[in-house]
Parts: sequence; structure tokens; C-alpha cells
Amino acid sequence: MQRLYDFIRRHPTSVDSFWAVLLLGFSLLWAVQASMGSDSRIAAVPIITLLCLVVALRRRAPQRMLLLAVLMGVAQLVLDVEVNPADWAMLVIIYTVAASDGPRWISRVALVGGLAAAPLAQLRWPADKDGTVLASVFFAVVMALPFALAWVLGDSMRTRRAYFAELEERAARLEKEREAQSKVAVAAERARIARELHDVVAHNVSVMVVQADGAAYVLDASPAQARQALETISTTGRQALAEMRRLLGVLRTGEQAVGGEYVPQPDVEQIEDLVEQVRTAGLSVDFKVEGTPRPLPSGVELTAYRIVQEALTNTRKHGGPEAGASVRLVYFDDGLGLLVEDDGRGAAHELYEDGGADGRGHGLIGMRERVGMVGGTLDAGPRPGGGFRISALLPLKPAH
Repeated sequence: MQRLYDFIRRHPTSVDSFWAVLLLGFSLLWAVQASMGSDSRIAAVPIITLLCLVVALRRRAPQRMLLLAVLMGVAQLVLDVEVNPADWAMLVIIYTVAASDGPRWISRVALVGGLAAAPLAQLRWPADKDGTVLASVFFAVVMALPFALAWVLGDSMRTRRAYFAELEERAARLEKEREAQSKVAVAAERARIARELHDVVAHNVSVMVVQADGAAYVLDASPAQARQALETISTTGRQALAEMRRLLGVLRTGEQAVGGEYVPQPDVEQIEDLVEQVRTAGLSVDFKVEGTPRPLPSGVELTAYRIVQEALTNTRKHGGPEAGASVRLVYFDDGLGLLVEDDGRGAAHELYEDGGADGRGHGLIGMRERVGMVGGTLDAGPRPGGGFRISALLPLKPAH
């Protein structure tokens, strides 16, 4: 049964032609048996054939078939070809025009023509020649009802088809919007992952490189210092691996750390541990907290930690061997202030201009992105008297 339905949907003209052939057979049989003159009988054959053609081609050329049906109706009146089975084609074409996507005025013309056909047929071939005018009007109204019903049915099908088309268009538009939102979300997630990986790798690897260079330098003269440097390298490497596992654990859906919870992200309280680690690596850092510490949103906590981490990493990279740094955390009523300064050589100008315009200042780009995500401000550049300064203000919001 499904194959039959599929065939009907794929070959509408073939189906219409089948019904047209059946209608032609019944109509020719009527022409042979009808009691009418020879001239009318001869004229009935081409009229019947063309009306059946209207049924066969109604979906391929509805407007032209409507015109052909009108002409055949006029020919029936002129040549005295009485109402016959082929006149069903007029009902079919009125329904088809009303249901098609053509201009609305053509549909209304079809309705007017169909309503006019019944009174004209009643006047030309009265159903009761001896009847009253009221009876003639009654017969005309009864014969006009099928034409009105055919038009109403076709118009309702057209409205329903337009409604479903609008629903499909809306669904397609929503699907495109969801795809666009998914792409934006994927791009944002990739940028976040890139920032996290950069902060983890850049900081810890730079510490390991500095310690490895120091160990190589004092290996022969001071084995104890070399051993201490190697222990620092080992500790830093394990810390980097732990942070990498935390990041990957968050990315993999359903994978959790020991105890059923993910390892927490770095926060403001861990900045002091970070500073102590940097001091162990050989960089002199002065750390102070001003104001009254208070609970912070997790996004602000992570942003503050990463800014300090990246700033101290840049100091080791660009400040020189004798550089020192200072870190200030200031709790304001409506924000958290960060100030990281060093007295070294400072970074090259192109690394901080426009956030690393040459593509090498990814750390500063990541800082600006992080600060922008929490609605804060960042200022980075050389400070008077030498060295480099990074200043950030992160707005405080109620912690959830």
C-alpha cells in the first residue's frame, strides 16, 4: 500500500490521466445513449474530450485548464450539449485552482464561474419545464452548492499547505540558528581551552627550563643546589600534569576525579602558593593583600590567578636574571584590583601593543579575553623607570 501512495505522489499527472480516461469512457457512453439531436451529439464528442483533458492536465497547467473549462462551458450552452458526466471536470478544476499557489484573483474568478454555471444551465435546460420560478431557483441553488464546496475545500487545502510550509521554514531557520549558536559555543570553548593550556604549559615549563639551566650551571660546583633544582623540576612537572588532567577531566563528559568530583580550579587563595613556587624557582617576589578578603565568583577567582601566573611567567621570560617582582591584591567595595610589577628589562614593544599584534603575545591576549569575560579592565605596558606593569580591575558580583 505504501508503494502505491509513493507512486501517486511521484506521478500526479499519470494518476489524473487515469481518472480522465475513466471519465471519458462514461461521458462517451452517455453521449451515445442521450436523447439529443445529431448536431449536438457530434459537438458533444470534442467538448467531452477537452473537458477530460482538463482533468488530465489540471496540476500541470491549472490556469490554462480553467480557461479551457470556461470555453467548453460556453460551447455547451451555444451548441446545446446538455449537462453530462464530463462536467465533473469543472468541479475538479475549481478545486485545483483554489488549492494551487497561483494568484488569488484567479481562484475567485473560478468561484464566480462555478456559481454562474448552475443558473445558466438551469435557464438553458430547465429541470422542470412546467415548474414555477421558485422551483427553478431552488434547482439552481442546489446545483451551485457543489461548486462552492469544491472551492472551499481547495482554499482550505491551500491555507493548510501554506501553514505547513511556514512551519517547515521556521523549523529550518531555527535549525540554522542552533547550528550558528553551536559554532559560536564551540569557538568560545576552544578559545577557553587554549587559554587554560597556555597558562598551564607556559608557567610550569618556564619554571622547569629555568631550574634545568640552573642545575646544569651548578652541577659540578654545587651538587646540592643541582639536586634541589631537579626536585623543583619534578614538583613543577607533577603540578603541570595535575592541572592538565583536571582540564581534560572537565572536557571529557562523565570522567571524574577520585571521590566523584572534579579537581577544583585555581582560586585567589592559591596565589600565595603560586608566588612561593616562583620564589623557589629563583625569582624574588613581594606579595601583599590589601583590604578585607571576601568570597568571589569562581570566574573572577580563576581570572585573578591566571593573570598573576602569566605576569610572573613573563617576568621570568623577559625581565632578565636579576629581575624582581611585586604582586598586590586589593579588595575594593565593588571590585578586586590586581597589580603585578617587575623591575627587569620588560617585554618587547610588539608583544604588548594591541595585546600582541604580531601573534606572539598570546599570554596578554589571553589576559584581555579573561578580563573581558568577567567585565573587567586590563592595562599592560612598561612602567616609568624600567620594568613592566600589569594592572587589572575585576568587578565583584555576589558569589553563587
